[in-house]
Amino acid sequence: MTDAGLTHVYVLLDRSGSMSAIADDTVGGFAAFIKEQQSVAGRCRLSLAQFDDTYERVYEPRDIQDVPPLVLQPRGSTALHDAMVRLIGEVGAELAALPEPERPGTVLVAVLTDGHENASRETNGAMVKALVERQQTQRGWQFTYLGANQDAVLTAGHLGIKAEDALTYAAGNVDAAFTVQSAKTRRLREARMSGASMEQASAMAAYTPEERKAAGGAEEGGERPAG
Repeated sequence: MTDAGLTHVYVLLDRSGSMSAIADDTVGGFAAFIKEQQSVAGRCRLSLAQFDDTYERVYEPRDIQDVPPLVLQPRGSTALHDAMVRLIGEVGAELAALPEPERPGTVLVAVLTDGHENASRETNGAMVKALVERQQTQRGWQFTYLGANQDAVLTAGHLGIKAEDALTYAAGNVDAAFTVQSAKTRRLREARMSGASMEQASAMAAYTPEERKAAGGAEEGGERPAG
């Protein structure tokens, strides 16, 4: 049995050049997210990776109480597909290497980006989708996708991430997006702590219409991403 009281959050953060306009807001929003999660019952670890046209694992698993401030220095283009495949592979290998009782009962992979894929050299969307769907189905991982100024539901769907786990947010409303993501993560963690199955907890944690409105995103599900 995995450790039902432990959640591991893996954050994959876009640091491409276009993030420069919202870098400070992203740093502040991330800090608020960490502070909120520190108050949730149960144990939580967090790992951070950043990407532009290269991928960097910023730090390995940290207890949520010990997560350092975010340093974000935007640069480069957006190799989203390569970064997602790299992170999923690393996470899978790390968890497989742990004795089963030490593996987290809840695994959440959160992707945050303000742009569309334009620089991957090794992978493509179909490969990402196959990996995401396999980890969701076979391992019970949860994925969330936060996309600024795009139809996040549509983009996430191409990557295998469920519509209820994708959020469009306005670039000028980053703080609200992190607040919404923190509330969703809290619901997921609390549901799992109360004994809910992963399927039940996922349904309970889905973004609400009010949260989507608060994030300030455009109408989702019909706008096709450019590029």
